[in-house]
Amino acid sequence: MSQPVTVTRDGNVAIVTIDNPPVNAMSFHVREPLHARLLELRDDSSVEALVLACAGRTFVAGADITEFGKPIQYPFLPEIIDLIETFQKPTVAAVHGTALGGGLELAMGCHFRVAEASAKMGLPEVKLGILPGAGGTQRLPRLVGPSKALKMIVSGTPIGAKDALASGLVDEVVDGDLLANAIRFAREKAASKATLIAVSQRDDKLAPVRANMAAFDAEIAEVLKKSKGLDAPKTCAQSVRNALTMPFAEAATAERNFFHELVKGDQSRAQRHLFFAEREANKVPGVGKDDKPRKIAKVGVIGAGTMGGGISMSFVNGGIPVTILEMSDEALKRGLGVIEKNYGISVSRGSLTEEAKAKRMSMFKGTTDYADLADCDLIIEAVFEEMGVKEKVFGTLDKIAKPGAILASNTSYLDVNEIAKFTSRPQDVLGMHFFSPANVMKLLEIVRGSKTAPDVIATAIAVGKAIGKVPVVVGVCHGFVGNRMLGARGAEAEDLLLEGATPAQADKVFTDFGWPMGTYQMWDLAGLDIGWRTRKSLGKTAAIGDALCEQGRYGQKTGKGYYLYPDGRTPVSDPEVEALIVEKAREKGINRRDISNEEITERMMYPMINEGARILEEGIAIRSSDIDTVWVNGYGFPVGKGGPMFWAELVGLPKIVERLDYWYGKTGKEVYNPSPLLRKLAAQNGSFADATKAAA
Repeated sequence: MSQPVTVTRDGNVAIVTIDNPPVNAMSFHVREPLHARLLELRDDSSVEALVLACAGRTFVAGADITEFGKPIQYPFLPEIIDLIETFQKPTVAAVHGTALGGGLELAMGCHFRVAEASAKMGLPEVKLGILPGAGGTQRLPRLVGPSKALKMIVSGTPIGAKDALASGLVDEVVDGDLLANAIRFAREKAASKATLIAVSQRDDKLAPVRANMAAFDAEIAEVLKKSKGLDAPKTCAQSVRNALTMPFAEAATAERNFFHELVKGDQSRAQRHLFFAEREANKVPGVGKDDKPRKIAKVGVIGAGTMGGGISMSFVNGGIPVTILEMSDEALKRGLGVIEKNYGISVSRGSLTEEAKAKRMSMFKGTTDYADLADCDLIIEAVFEEMGVKEKVFGTLDKIAKPGAILASNTSYLDVNEIAKFTSRPQDVLGMHFFSPANVMKLLEIVRGSKTAPDVIATAIAVGKAIGKVPVVVGVCHGFVGNRMLGARGAEAEDLLLEGATPAQADKVFTDFGWPMGTYQMWDLAGLDIGWRTRKSLGKTAAIGDALCEQGRYGQKTGKGYYLYPDGRTPVSDPEVEALIVEKAREKGINRRDISNEEITERMMYPMINEGARILEEGIAIRSSDIDTVWVNGYGFPVGKGGPMFWAELVGLPKIVERLDYWYGKTGKEVYNPSPLLRKLAAQNGSFADATKAAA
């Protein structure tokens, strides 16, 4: 095994190289020798300059997250960075790949930074519910200015080398040999005998902003508008502000205290849980290293409507050309027109150039002939959610698709095993369930059929990641993971209204919890006619929902549903709906009463947890963390609560079982009957993760 830190010489320039695969994380076994070597080199008179570099595919891509929340092992990262700043000889960071989090903080400890043209740099700690804790909120404002630093740190979004050069984060960008150029740069700086100023002591970009703090506070308020009740963005902003109002050492101490405070909190625990959950979701039993993904060079999409268009955009955005099939020229023209309009909106917002829009539109090929899908490597249908329609589509695909082509259904509920029977190649069939709008939402629910080949699953995961999605593999059942649990969550929505709640009250409980919208707003957005049609096909009814649809109130698209939408988007409570609810309750002989917010939470959230436990029992989900990944990325579950299964453990499984038993006794509804797994874990004070490991 190679040494994690080595020192070599190029004349009077010392090169310190970190080698800690795969991403050179700043683990203790790296920090300890790095600190020792730096201390030696600082006091070595034969060394006139130092270059800090990394082996492998990237510069230091962050701290070792597994160490968070544990006792600090010294030397810790701030000590090492402070040591680098004591050098009286030029120090140069040679940045390639990604310098993220602690990696960028380490690079900012050097006097200078030289970067490859392809390098990316950022401080994404906010996405883990924390803030940069090794001087990042103090040094970045001194290099790029407080305004840019604020945006970078609060969003956690990295920037490229070109932007980094323009903003002052790096001093030179090179296309050739990075290390040779960094050594040359260091030698030039040493020869110039120029005064060296540590980044922590620079003030030229702070002073102008310090002179108008009111303006900067207004910037902070604007940047925090999208913080969604999370603590970390607000703390990041406060720490950046401290760079303007406190001496460096005092502000750095405050930053470190903020870090420790956040890392102990539930929000950071939740976000770190999700970080590992997304990575764990790629590990699928029965899919091994030998199951290499198939090459996906061209994709076919059947249907140019809302879902088909969004799916097609996702692939083109990821650089994969798409052939879109529709049944008529009119429908095809309409669908391509919507896609072009969507890209046009991106151009008007400045997130896409006209040239990029033109290039993406050139990657779409429209057709009304199935034969034009014959050369596609992956074909996804996004047609009407009815098994008879799917049968016709897959029967046709079986005849025209080339051998080895993957055939996928975007079904939200239907049995993928049944769909696979419509072909002579069930091993090539799976579900790829995108979420609307498909070009925006990150979740990709990959539904593994009983005969789906392992390399087909591997391909779906790989292509999902390539187009920026978060893939999660699930089993076959009605609604899979997400929609099955959603059904459990909504099971009491009708009765809560009949018994005394209002749509506005219940939805406020959800938005106060951190959801982007409540249940009734979500139904209005999706279209109430969809649920109505499904109920009729299953022979079910919903007194209020059916009555609204009978009045033509289908939600946002008709300007009225559970709410009125005078501007087309903003929900406004409607007295007519409240009167309708009262009338339906009277017809059913229900005496309405005041319903507490706590009751709304229990009756809508706890059944969802219960259904998640059943899904784990049945093996539909591989891990409880997969369920959390589905809900955060596909349904808007608040990231600061870590997903429904993680949140349930914060609430306490014994409490959830106690309340489920209460409501089961009161209503007799099976949705409240605690699953054997949930009851067992509550009795043992266990966790879903423990149960998953035991099952494995």
